[in-house]
Amino acid sequence: MLHVKVFLFNPLQENTYLLYNEKKECIIVDPGCYYDEEKEAVATFINEEQLKPVLLINTHCHLDHIFGNKFIAETYHLELYMHPLEKKMFDLAPSSGLMWNIPFDNYAGKINFIDLQQPVRLGEDELTVLFVPGHSPGSVAFYSESQKFIISGDTLFQGSIGRSDLPGGDARQLEASIRNVLYTLPDEVAVLPGHGPATTIGKEKKSNMFVRQ
Repeated sequence: MLHVKVFLFNPLQENTYLLYNEKKECIIVDPGCYYDEEKEAVATFINEEQLKPVLLINTHCHLDHIFGNKFIAETYHLELYMHPLEKKMFDLAPSSGLMWNIPFDNYAGKINFIDLQQPVRLGEDELTVLFVPGHSPGSVAFYSESQKFIISGDTLFQGSIGRSDLPGGDARQLEASIRNVLYTLPDEVAVLPGHGPATTIGKEKKSNMFVRQ
C-alpha cells in the first residue's frame, strides 16, 4: 500500500509528492523545494521515516516542479525520469527562472525517458502512466487504480485547469486530455494536483467551470 506525503513548496506554491510503502522505499514526484529550509523539510521527513528514495520523476518540467531535482538526485544518488517531450521544457526552465527572478541550478545528470506502456512500480504497488498533454507537451499523470488516486500535475485542479498559454501549451490538447483521459476514471478517484487542494474526478466533472462533463 502506498502512503502519500505532500509538501507545499516555493514561491509558486507547488505540491511536491512523496510516495512510500511498508518496505520504506519511496518515490519523489515533482520536487519543488527551492529554499534551503524546504530541502531540509524533505530530508528530515525521509530521515525520520527511515525511507529509501528509489525514484525521482516529473509530471512535467516547468520550473516550479523541478527546482529540487538537483538536490534530490545528488542527495539520494538518483537519476531523473520524465516524458521525452518535456526535455525542451526542462532545458528552458533556467532561463524562465531568471525571468521570474527565481534563479536555480538545473539537474545535470542522466535523463531517463518514461515509457507510457510501463507502469511506475514501487515494490508490489504500481502507478499507471497517463499521457495528458496540453499544459505542457509531455505532461503525464500517475494513477493508482487499486487505491483510487491520481497525481495530475498541472492538468486538473480543484475548480480549475492548467494554463495553456505557456510555451508548449495547447488549449485543445488540454481539454481533450481532461475529457478523454482523466474524466474516464471512476468518480471516486482522488485528484492530487500540482497546486491547491485535492479534489475528486466526480466533483470536477460536475462543477469545474472550465471543463464540465
